[in-house]
Amino acid sequence: MSAIKIDRKIMKYRVQKADDKAAANAPQSGQHDGQHDGHGVAQAGAPAKATPPKAEGSGLTGGGPSGGSESRMPSAAEASRGAKGSKVVRLTEEVQRPEVLIGSTYKIKTPVSDHAMYVTINDIILNEGSEHEQRRPFEVFINSKNLDHYQWIVALTRIISAVFRKGGDVTFLVDELKAVFDPRGGYWQPGGKFMPSIIAELGYVIEKHLQTIGLIRKVELDEHQKKMVDEKRAEFEARSKQTDAFAKSHFPEGAQLCSKCSTAAVVMMDGCMTCLNCGESKCG
Repeated sequence: MSAIKIDRKIMKYRVQKADDKAAANAPQSGQHDGQHDGHGVAQAGAPAKATPPKAEGSGLTGGGPSGGSESRMPSAAEASRGAKGSKVVRLTEEVQRPEVLIGSTYKIKTPVSDHAMYVTINDIILNEGSEHEQRRPFEVFINSKNLDHYQWIVALTRIISAVFRKGGDVTFLVDELKAVFDPRGGYWQPGGKFMPSIIAELGYVIEKHLQTIGLIRKVELDEHQKKMVDEKRAEFEARSKQTDAFAKSHFPEGAQLCSKCSTAAVVMMDGCMTCLNCGESKCG
């Protein structure tokens, strides 16, 4: 199909079908024969009004510099056949899921839910046995007894698994998930680490797994930074360390203060409060 360039702007167009073409050509042929038969009458009478020629063929018609130009629009059937016959271009090599995958399962226990979440990340080994062997994540599953989050858990696992199977750099998922904040507020993990949302903790789990298989390098302090942190920590502990009279006591922990010798050495002995320093007893 040859392409025709249209210099002028198309203001309107109409689609001419085969039936319309036959109906339009029939009156023209009859009028043309009548003009040849009554040529003398046409000369004696008033001059006949010329009928402007119509564009032949079906498709998109519009005005052009040469009096008319045409461009046929593809039909729905042709578009469907073209879509079915088109070849899918993949950015990376398509990898089929093997029968057995290796993976790890991580437990997430949050104070905002009574039930824990178990995140399983399965990996696939590419180029196994060669010098280019590499372990990459292939799919993820999340399981929990809490059905309140069932819908978004299913949706999230399918999207993350699709990204894993697509290939390429998948480490961007970590930053995207860790940036999700819960409008109701986050929670504190044991050890003093704040989590802005459950999705963010899922991002930390994926980051930990990617560090384990070697896709992400774990950020660590160098020797100078470690030395400086240890010095600052020792300085802070020395400044905030509390020294009191009971710090180096030789008496049992929890002993009470004796009213006679003013020593924290009073304990319960034989059912009676007795001072281990001076021997004072309320029982006599």
